Amino acid sequence: MKVNLKIPTSLNELSLSQYQEFAKLEGQQQTTAIQLKMIEIFCKIDLKDVANIKYNDLQDTLVHFNDLFNDDYKLHRFFKMGSTEFGLIPKLDDMTFGEYVTLDTYMGDWKNMDKAMEVLFRPVKIKSLNKYDIEEYEPEKFDMSKMPLSAALGALVFFYRLNSELQKTTLNYLMKETAKTTAQKQISQPNGDGINQSMDLVAEIFKSSILLRTPMFTST
Repeated sequence: MKVNLKIPTSLNELSLSQYQEFAKLEGQQQTTAIQLKMIEIFCKIDLKDVANIKYNDLQDTLVHFNDLFNDDYKLHRFFKMGSTEFGLIPKLDDMTFGEYVTLDTYMGDWKNMDKAMEVLFRPVKIKSLNKYDIEEYEPEKFDMSKMPLSAALGALVFFYRLNSELQKTTLNYLMKETAKTTAQKQISQPNGDGINQSMDLVAEIFKSSILLRTPMFTST
């Protein structure tokens, strides 16, 4: 039986919901089963039909998807979903406390990633040159699971890097302050063990506080 595969050529052709479905497989040990499910989900075919794909074609498809997901995830400020254009929130400082809590709660949680995207992307009201305005945040007004996966991953990586940079800046500041404080106690701890232990503690605290984690896969 010949199977005609419609293989997405970019992450723009995949939806967030497809990746959410694939992310449910994270932690499973059966690599072959995961690969078959990946073809089923991303190519939108029945799992029973995947078995009828030529072996070489299947391997090429797996390599293709692996390349797609190992590419750089660029930040998309705009995308269209249906006839509606969505824009990334122009100023993060304009977020309300409620929006921040929602973003902080769901960002990195693939099961509820669409809820985080509701905060970050809203319909564009006005767009002029390099300036634009978006609608007020309204939970569950749009089904953001249908948004392009490229935009979701781009936003996720952007905020992951932003969070990492903020952590580095804060960590450096805390380490300097810890050094100053500990230096005043050198008389009681002349060998410097106190400052080393304090710095290690600060580093461990921030290493364990990474906000965003993205499940990855390989086609092995």
